[in-house]
Amino acid sequence: MLLYAILLAIVVAIMVALSLCDRPKETAETRHSGGDTLDIAIEYSPVTYYTYADTLGGYNYDLMRLISKQVKCPMKFHPMVTLEKALTGLEEGRFDVVVAQFPMTAGDTSRFAFTDPIYIDQQVLVQRRGSHAIHSQLDLAGDTVWVVKGSPMIQRIASLSREIGDTIYCHVDELYGPEQLMMMVSTGEIRYAVVNRSIARAMAPRLPNLDRSVAISLSQFQSWIVSKERKGLRDSLNQWHRQVKLDTASYMTLQRRYFGGTFPTLAR
Repeated sequence: MLLYAILLAIVVAIMVALSLCDRPKETAETRHSGGDTLDIAIEYSPVTYYTYADTLGGYNYDLMRLISKQVKCPMKFHPMVTLEKALTGLEEGRFDVVVAQFPMTAGDTSRFAFTDPIYIDQQVLVQRRGSHAIHSQLDLAGDTVWVVKGSPMIQRIASLSREIGDTIYCHVDELYGPEQLMMMVSTGEIRYAVVNRSIARAMAPRLPNLDRSVAISLSQFQSWIVSKERKGLRDSLNQWHRQVKLDTASYMTLQRRYFGGTFPTLAR
């Protein structure tokens, strides 16, 4: 167990170093490509976008590339670690689309425009397995959970506090994404984090000491995000997504590759 803890600590240290290396790129001004090119801010996560050796992958990344190929629309991807910076870049006009694990909520529709749902996900509590693991949302009273800055999960934790009639403290992390938060839970650096179930499931083989059985929200739609001033672009993305789903073979191959054919997707 000591060796296992040391190895996990090394993994976290590497992830932290990588994220710190990415920060100057994120804080530097990013100019819009111009022309017909769509500049897409895409979040690092096992489901959305990832790199492995010389390979780029991720469900949303591959789906966007499939759309780009079919509709002949050039796209430029800007990988992001922190969600808030991606959303700020969208509002400043440096990005056209934000692709991230961002559940659509009523409050956020006043700030952004959302495409039709891409798939369905759910927010879950991530904690270490063992005798001290909790089994109910009620057991979070008086405890602190960590979430990514800019995430609607912040509002969900506030709502959950009101529902249980007690305070759940929410630590908003400004540096890391959900994958890094899960690693911090795994090594015992923090106790709880709230992430999307799809990410928790994708990370499960790498972090087998984590429990993800406690749901924090109901199932929620996951959509792509555009500026509220560009609803025409949203409509185009919706049309392109529907067009790709008509290519049943390619679309279902993508579903099976990332979700094994069992992920709760929307009817075509």
